[in-house]
Amino acid sequence: MRVAVLGSGNGGLAVAFDFAQHEHEVALFDLPGFEANLIAVSEAGGIHAGGDLEGFAPVRYAGHDAREALTDAELVVVVGPAYATEPLAAAARGHLAPGSAVLVCPSSCAGAIAFKQASGLDLADESITVGETSTLPYAVRVTHPGTIKVFLKLTAGISLAGLPRSGTARLLDLVAGVYPGMEAAGSVMQTTLQNGNPVIHPAVTLLNAGLIERTHGGFLFYEEGVTEGVGRLIEAVDRERLAIAAALGVRVLSEPALGVRQGYMVEENYSTGYSTAPGFLGIGAQKQLDNRYLTEDVGYSLVFLTDLAGRLGIPTPVMDSVVAIASVVLARDFRAEAARTLDTLGLGHLSAVELAAL
Repeated sequence: MRVAVLGSGNGGLAVAFDFAQHEHEVALFDLPGFEANLIAVSEAGGIHAGGDLEGFAPVRYAGHDAREALTDAELVVVVGPAYATEPLAAAARGHLAPGSAVLVCPSSCAGAIAFKQASGLDLADESITVGETSTLPYAVRVTHPGTIKVFLKLTAGISLAGLPRSGTARLLDLVAGVYPGMEAAGSVMQTTLQNGNPVIHPAVTLLNAGLIERTHGGFLFYEEGVTEGVGRLIEAVDRERLAIAAALGVRVLSEPALGVRQGYMVEENYSTGYSTAPGFLGIGAQKQLDNRYLTEDVGYSLVFLTDLAGRLGIPTPVMDSVVAIASVVLARDFRAEAARTLDTLGLGHLSAVELAAL
C-alpha cells in the first residue's frame, strides 16, 4: 500500500517507520520550516529507530512537495499537534483522490472535524474516508534528526472512528497490519474525549513550572514531576472530562485505567501510577514552558472541552483554572484566542444530541 505521512516530528517519524517496516511504500511530508528530520531521512533514504521498534526502514520520499508525497496514496496519516492539523489539511487540499483515506493520528482535539473543514470536505462527505485515533500509538522521541527512540508501541487501549461513522471499518482494515490492537470507537466524540493529554500534560507542566525554567527540562517528566499533589490535580481534571463524556452519552475510561490497559502503567492511580509507569520511564521534561503541553493541550484541547462542557451544562472549574493559569504563565489569553471551539469547527449550531450523533 502507498502511504503518505504528513508531519515529521516524533509521531510522524514513528508512524512512517512502522508502516515502512511493514513493507508499505511510505512518503514523508512536512511544511516549510520543518527541515531537520526531512533532510536527514532523505539523505539516509529512511528512518532509524531503537527501543520498542528497532532497525532501519526505507522511505521513498521525504520533503515539502505535497503532490509528490500524496500522489496515488491509498492512506494518508496526519501526525502532529492540534495546531498542525489545519495547515497540513490545507497542504493536502487538491491532492486527495476520491477513494483515498485519511487518518488523523492522534485526534488531539476533534482532529477529523478540523481536517475536513480545512481541506474543504463536508462532514458527511464519504468520497474520501476521514477518521481519527484516540491517541498516538507510541511513546516516542526524536534523538537525532531522522532517528527515533520508541519507549513503547501500544498494542491495546487505542481506538479509531470515522467521520461519518461509516468509514470506521475501512480505516480499521487499512491499518490492521500495523495496529492489530486498534479498536472501533463509537464516534469521533469518543476518540476526542478519550485523549488523556490535556488531563496529564498541563497539570504536570504547571506544577513544575519553576523546575522547568530553572533546569531547562533537566528532570524526568513523569518519574520526578508527578507527586501526590500533582496527581490530585490530574485526577480533578480527569473527573471533569469524564463528566463531559457522560453528559454527551459517550463512554470513556479514566486516564489511569486506560494507561494500565495500554501498557504504560501498572498501577491504576493518579500519582505513583505515572511516576513508576514502565512506559514513561526515561522521558525527559520539555525545555521551556512555551511547549505543546500548554499551547496544544490547553490552548486547543482544554479550551474546546470547556466550551463543549458549557453547551452541555457541565461545570468545569478546575479546567477553567488551568486555562486561566496557563494563560498567565505564557502571557497570552487562550480563552480569547479560541483556537478550537464548537464555533471554529462549524458545530456551534448543533444541539447536544446532534453532537453526540457525529
